Amino acid sequence: MTTTADAPSDGFPGAPARAGARSRATGRHISQIPYLPGLDGLRAIAVVAVMVYHANSDWLAGGYLGVEVFFVISGYLITLLLIAEHERSGSIDLKNFWIRRFRRLLPALFVMMLLITMYVAVFKRRELGLLRGDVIAGVAYGSNWYQIFIGAGYSAGNDFAPLRHLWSLAVEEQFYVIWPLVMLGFVRFGSRGIASIARWLFLLAVAITVVVALLSHSGAQQGPEFTPEAYWFIGDRPISKPDALYLSTITRSSGLLLGAAFAMIWRPTAIMRGPLRHKGALFDLAAIGGFAALAAMAWFVGFQPSQGVHGFLFRGGLFATGIASLALIAAVTHQGAFTGRVLSMPFLLWIGTRSYGLYLYHWPIYQIIRGIAAKKLELYEFVLAMVLTCIVTELSYRFIETPIRQGRLGEVIRGRRNGRRTRVLTTGQRRGVVGAIVGTTMLSIFAVGSLATAELEQNDVQQSLDDNAEFRCDTLVDLDCDGTPDLDADGQPLVVDESGIDFEPAASVAGEPIADSGAGSEAGNGTDPAGAADADDAPIVPGTTVPEPVEEVFVPIELLAVGDSVMAGTARELVELGFTVDAFQNRSWANGLSYVQGLAAQGRLPETMVIHLGHNSGIPQGEMDAMMAAVADVDNVWLLTIVLPEFPDLAAQRNQIIVQTQAAYDNVNYIDWGGGLADGCPKWAESNGLDTDCFASDDIHMKSSGAKYYARLLTDFLEL
Repeated sequence: MTTTADAPSDGFPGAPARAGARSRATGRHISQIPYLPGLDGLRAIAVVAVMVYHANSDWLAGGYLGVEVFFVISGYLITLLLIAEHERSGSIDLKNFWIRRFRRLLPALFVMMLLITMYVAVFKRRELGLLRGDVIAGVAYGSNWYQIFIGAGYSAGNDFAPLRHLWSLAVEEQFYVIWPLVMLGFVRFGSRGIASIARWLFLLAVAITVVVALLSHSGAQQGPEFTPEAYWFIGDRPISKPDALYLSTITRSSGLLLGAAFAMIWRPTAIMRGPLRHKGALFDLAAIGGFAALAAMAWFVGFQPSQGVHGFLFRGGLFATGIASLALIAAVTHQGAFTGRVLSMPFLLWIGTRSYGLYLYHWPIYQIIRGIAAKKLELYEFVLAMVLTCIVTELSYRFIETPIRQGRLGEVIRGRRNGRRTRVLTTGQRRGVVGAIVGTTMLSIFAVGSLATAELEQNDVQQSLDDNAEFRCDTLVDLDCDGTPDLDADGQPLVVDESGIDFEPAASVAGEPIADSGAGSEAGNGTDPAGAADADDAPIVPGTTVPEPVEEVFVPIELLAVGDSVMAGTARELVELGFTVDAFQNRSWANGLSYVQGLAAQGRLPETMVIHLGHNSGIPQGEMDAMMAAVADVDNVWLLTIVLPEFPDLAAQRNQIIVQTQAAYDNVNYIDWGGGLADGCPKWAESNGLDTDCFASDDIHMKSSGAKYYARLLTDFLEL
C-alpha cells in the first residue's frame, strides 16, 4: 500500500498526488495529501501558458510565468510530503525520497537528451560541439548555472538550443536535493513550530524579492561594451544581470519558499476539520482574483532584456505571481470550493498529469521545426509541434515514466501486466524488436561518440562576426585602425611607441599629422629652456619633458560605415571597397549616436558616411534628430532600413522614421534594404555563380554571398 510520503507528486513534473485515494491508514495525519485533481488542472494551465510563450511570445508575452506557478506548487507539495512522512514515521527517509525523485524525473530526461543527441549527430553535426555542454549540464542538473556562465539564456537566440529549457528542471532538482536536508531541522520543532517557521520563509521570499529588485538593471541591455552596468564581470567574462536573475536558483527561490511556507500552515485534511471548511465560496473568490492577476501578468509582463521589457518582472512580478498562485492552490485544495471541480475537467487532467513530459519534449520539437531559439513559430507550425509533442509525451508517459515510477518496467518489456502475459509476439515481431534494439543501440553509441569528439563551432552569426573581427575598427580609440588603441576610454592619449612618448591629442583628433614643433633641447636631453612655450602658447615649466616629434598615428577617414552586428558581418567586403568599418554586435541607435557625436567632437567625421542601425533598439525621433545634428557637416549620409522578420511592425516603425529623415535633410539619402532590396540577394547570387543561401538562420545577418551582395549595393548607390 502506498503511503502519503510515497506519493509521486512533484511540483513541475506534474505526477498526481494520489496517496490519500490509495491509503486509508494515514487518515489520522493532518498533513496527508488526498488526491486533489484541481492541482493537475492548475499544472495544465501553467504548462500550456509556457508552451504558447515558447512558440511565439507575441501570443502570450508573459506565458513564461507558468514556470513560477510550477515552482510554487513544487514548494507546497514537497514540503507537505516531508511533513507528512515525519508525522507518520517520526523521521524523513532521505535516501528513499531522492530515489523516488530520480525515478520520476531522470528516465524521461535521459531518453529525451539521447534522442536529441542522435538527431543532432545525424542531421545537425555542426551543432554537436555546442550541444555537448548542454548535455553535461543537463545530466548534472546544473543547466541554469551553465547557461548563466556562458551567456546562453533565453535572451540569446541565434543558437540551435534544444536543451535550453532544462534550466527550470535544474532549479527544481537542486531544491529537491537541498530542501529535505533543511526540513530535517524544521520538523524537530513539531507542528506548532513548523507553523511559526512559515512566517520566516515568507519574509525570506520578500527579502529575495527586494534584493532582486535592487540588483536588476533598468533599461535596455546591449552588449557589455555598450551597457556595462547591465552585467557583472568574473574576470573578463560578462555575466548578464537579466539572465542571471531569471535563471539562478537563488533568485528564483522565492516561489519555492512561498509554496513551502504555505504547506506549513495550509494542510488540506486539517482545513476540512476546522472552521474554514464552510468557506469554500470565499476561496473561490480568492481564486478568481488570483487567476485574473496571473492572466494579466501573462498578457502584459514580457521578458525582452534587449528592449528593456523586464522591469516589473524583477521588481515584484515574480513575487506577485507566487501570491496569485497561492490563492489558486488554496482554492483547489479546499474540498468545498468550486474551483477544484472546474480545474478537474478531463482534458485538463490529461494535460496536468503529463505536464512534465509536455514541458520536457515541447521545446526540442520546437527547435527542430524552427532551427534557432529566436524564431517564432507560425500557427500551423505550432499545431504540428503540439501534435508531435502530445504523441511523444504519451509514449513516454506510458512506456517510460509510469512503468519506472511504479517499478514494473520489466513487466512492460516482457509483455506482462499484473503477473499475466498480455500478448505473445510472433517470431517476426520478435526479430523486429531485436533489430530495433540493436539499431537503436548502435545509433546511440555513434551519437554519444560523436558528441564527445565534436569540435566546438559557433553558430552562423557568431562565426561570421568572428571571421570579420579583424576588419572592424573602434575609431574613437584606435585612430589608425591598426588594432592597437591610441586613446583610452576617456579620450586620453596612450603610449604610441616604445620610447614612451605621448602624442598631443589636439593635433591627432583634428585629423592632421602631428607636426614637428622644432623645439630644441639643451644637451639633447629634451628639457626646454625657461621661457619656452608649447603648441598652445602656454608657458612650459622648466624641467618638464617636451615630446619629440611623433609620426602621424592615423589616416583621415574618407568612407565610414557605422553599424551593428548586421554590418559587422560584412566588414571584410566593405574594407575592400575602401570603408573604415566601425560596427559592433548589440549596438543600439543610442550607442551609435554617442559614437558619432564623439567622432564629431574629435573633428574626424568623413565626407561620406553609411549608417545601418536600429536592429537592436528603437529609433526615437529625438535621437534621430540628434544624429542629424551631429552629421550636419557630412556631405553624404546614407541610411539603410532594417529587416526584422520576427518583428515586422517594429521594423516598419523604425524604417518610417528613416524615410522621413531622408526627406527632411538635404545631405541624407537612404537605401531601402528592409523594403525589398535584401530579398534580391538570392537572384543576384545565382546570376553571379554564388551560393543563393544569403542569410543566416535568423534571416537578418548575412552569410558570405549576402555580404558580397550588400557591398555591391553600396557600390552601386554610392557610385564607388
